[in-house]
Amino acid sequence: MLAEGSKAPDFTLSDQDGNDVSLSDFKGKKVVLWFFPKASTPG
Repeated sequence: MLAEGSKAPDFTLSDQDGNDVSLSDFKGKKVVLWFFPKASTPG
C-alpha cells in the first residue's frame, strides 16, 4: 500500500479504445486516480 503523499509507481492500462496509456504519459501534470470495486462484488 502506498503512503499518503507518495508517488504512484508507473503502470500502463488500456483506455476505452484499446490504446495503451501509461501514468508516465502525464508526467508534470496533475492526475486523479479513481478506483472502484467491480459491479456486483461485495464491498
